[in-house]
Amino acid sequence: MSPRAPLLLALLLGLLIGVSLSLASRVVAQRTPGYVPVAASSMVASNMVASNLLASTAVASPASPALPWKDARLLAEVMRRVHDNFVDTVDDHQLLQNAIRGMVEALDDHSTFLTPEEFEDMKVSTSGTYAGIGVEVAAGKDGVSVVRRMPDSPAERAGIRTGDVIVKIDGVAVDPADLDAAIARMRGPEGSRIRLAVRRDGAAQLLEFQVERAHVQLYSVAAEMLTADIGYLRITSFTDTTANELEQAVARLTRTHAARLDGLIIDLRNDPGGVLDAAVQVADDFLDHGTIVSAEGRTADARFRVEAKPGDISNGARLVLLVNGGSASASEILAAALHDNHRATLIGRRTYGKGSVQTIMPLPDGQALKLTTSRYFTPAGISINGIGIEPDTVLGGVEAPPADMDSGGSATLAQRDPQVSAALQALTLHTGAVAGRDSAARVR
Repeated sequence: MSPRAPLLLALLLGLLIGVSLSLASRVVAQRTPGYVPVAASSMVASNMVASNLLASTAVASPASPALPWKDARLLAEVMRRVHDNFVDTVDDHQLLQNAIRGMVEALDDHSTFLTPEEFEDMKVSTSGTYAGIGVEVAAGKDGVSVVRRMPDSPAERAGIRTGDVIVKIDGVAVDPADLDAAIARMRGPEGSRIRLAVRRDGAAQLLEFQVERAHVQLYSVAAEMLTADIGYLRITSFTDTTANELEQAVARLTRTHAARLDGLIIDLRNDPGGVLDAAVQVADDFLDHGTIVSAEGRTADARFRVEAKPGDISNGARLVLLVNGGSASASEILAAALHDNHRATLIGRRTYGKGSVQTIMPLPDGQALKLTTSRYFTPAGISINGIGIEPDTVLGGVEAPPADMDSGGSATLAQRDPQVSAALQALTLHTGAVAGRDSAARVR
């Protein structure tokens, strides 16, 4: 055994006992006021923990079952062999990080261990704000393509357009295979400057832009009127600001376009979900009563039932929801809540089928655990996990992506998007039982 192996074994055993002791209490500890996680950081502390592990295998506490000694020994042996024999030198810290990640990700498809960088990215996506230049990008040829430019963003003010390909950031070439790295380089402190080299169709040479980073609002709701009394809402994700954005959008449509909305199309296509509370609040905005969602889990926090409070921001407008296979999680919670309470008709394609709830648990050093803690149920008491929700009206044929809301042309959104057209037709011609159906969300 190498000279470092005893230390490595002690550290590993310390990790194992920490995991075993926290399995039954980590969520409760999260709720404890003033709780600060503490990690052993010295060889002495690690050896003390290792001794505790040896003792705990002899007498198992009813509250915290001990780890099987054979499993602990096997893991330590695998760790030692990898450390001593792998073809490349392996960093002990990275080995342990990988072991933790593997342990969590093997639980299901949605639990994961988050590095500080990943945790920060998640906070940005759920908070709806960050400091950067205000573009959404996708991997492109020799760079990253701008697929969306935020309104009134630094990128817009600098002259960057949708369709531009960013090939260099501060003089360094962009690797299209590493999209996350490009996004990270475009973010930064508010007021700092970034230099972009952009390839644009029709331009003979690369274009250079100096962009000053600023606070950017990630809007998750867009709205417009389709007819004199039918509005359209598109929700792209559920963030901390989604409910407020939607309430303002409905108020704006009512104030500027129609004294009373007769119908609303809510587009949830390709909405992957997000913050559970946001979906609950949006559902409550359109419901006067009824169950929105319930959930079951092992801890008290993981078991809940949410009921709607009186008040409908649309004053009873008829609702049609557009869904597809990209509508998941929070999107499905909203769709089932409105549908099962006979408040909306679903049109489109079967939804994704993610029927679980994840809790974010902060850990030391800026890390976090994203862990599945509940399975949720629709108001009809159905679990859609792995099944999804079948719409009332299933659209066939080849599915096209949702059309851009602002194309700059003369064709309306309903003319450019066949699925929006189908929803509009259902509202204008009153086909089917729009905004009310005497059946629960179907999961066959």
